[in-house]
Amino acid sequence: MSENTQGATERLRIVVAKPGLDGHDRGAKVIARALRDAGMEVIYTGLHQTPEQIVTAAVQEDADAIGMSVLSGAHMTQFRKVTELLKKQGVDDIVVFGGGIIPEEDIPPLKEMGVAQIFTPGAPTTTVVDWVRANVGQPAATA
Repeated sequence: MSENTQGATERLRIVVAKPGLDGHDRGAKVIARALRDAGMEVIYTGLHQTPEQIVTAAVQEDADAIGMSVLSGAHMTQFRKVTELLKKQGVDDIVVFGGGIIPEEDIPPLKEMGVAQIFTPGAPTTTVVDWVRANVGQPAATA
């Protein structure tokens, strides 16, 4: 990450991703815009991303977090693969959060696998932004 010339803390870098075959990305774009408007740097990966593509993008972009939107019902598989790949690559300090059509009973197992937070439909964008600010924190300075 580049140094901030004003000496302030660096902006958070968030990868927003749409894994799998789901072609509906309005929610992901709304969240991406809200995070950007809140001063974060957002990298939107686009539709139909594989977990490997998402993790690669997060590593290449030196992301602080990955936000995934899953509406297809494949949330358990998609989140599990992303968290496993992050661990395998030694970058499991990247915070993973998500949202979409996810049943309440699936949220505890998602958290057990390393997903920090799940936002269900209707969550206000301010809630997502506030959560990211409070839980992703400021990125560590790079040497």
